[in-house]
Amino acid sequence: MTTRIGVVTFPGSLDDVDARRAIRLAGGEPVALWHRDKNLHQVDAVVLPGGFSYGDYLRCGAIARFSPVMETVIEQARAGMPVLGICNGFQVLCESHLLPGALTRNDHLHFVCRDQKLRVENARTPWTSDYAEGEEITVPLKNGEGGYVADERTLDELEAEGRVVFRYLEVNPNGSRRDIAGICNEAGNVVGLMPHPEHAVETLTGPTTDGLGFFTSVLKKLVTSS
Repeated sequence: MTTRIGVVTFPGSLDDVDARRAIRLAGGEPVALWHRDKNLHQVDAVVLPGGFSYGDYLRCGAIARFSPVMETVIEQARAGMPVLGICNGFQVLCESHLLPGALTRNDHLHFVCRDQKLRVENARTPWTSDYAEGEEITVPLKNGEGGYVADERTLDELEAEGRVVFRYLEVNPNGSRRDIAGICNEAGNVVGLMPHPEHAVETLTGPTTDGLGFFTSVLKKLVTSS
């Protein structure tokens, strides 16, 4: 039976189709989920894609956090379902308190779009098991409010508990504290990052295919745990 991975579409989502394509290329069955529908339609994992949910009014992700679908996503994430938040999805996860900290305006106050080198710091999550810790990958990055911030105590806890999943290499594109590009929750099933792995899954369109590992990782995890 094919593993089903849901991709939520909010008003203003930009990369939901790309995420569904990445899931399909990895061998999974993508399932479109609508923001007003609490039903996750028997999916095994959820991706919150990039974009500008609800126009980024108030704060990025602040309105999406209260959408009907997120009630169920939050409940299932706390029960152990793998959830990946990419860019705006990362912002939604922080606003939902599934992940600590917040994403703020880039320190240079400009939108940034570049191919970004990352180091894999944690290959033990359901979304990163196909990578090796210390591995360097390159995936696209595009954001205006991508600076990850948290208080020193939270940052120290993330470091000590191995919950920094990705770190920026060569250049910090947005002023994120401690060069943090992605983190996970205590259980490891919820991962959020600013760069876009779904844009690096094919040689024709991506700078690399380094992003495909996110989706093959979770598929293998779900198959072995079923």
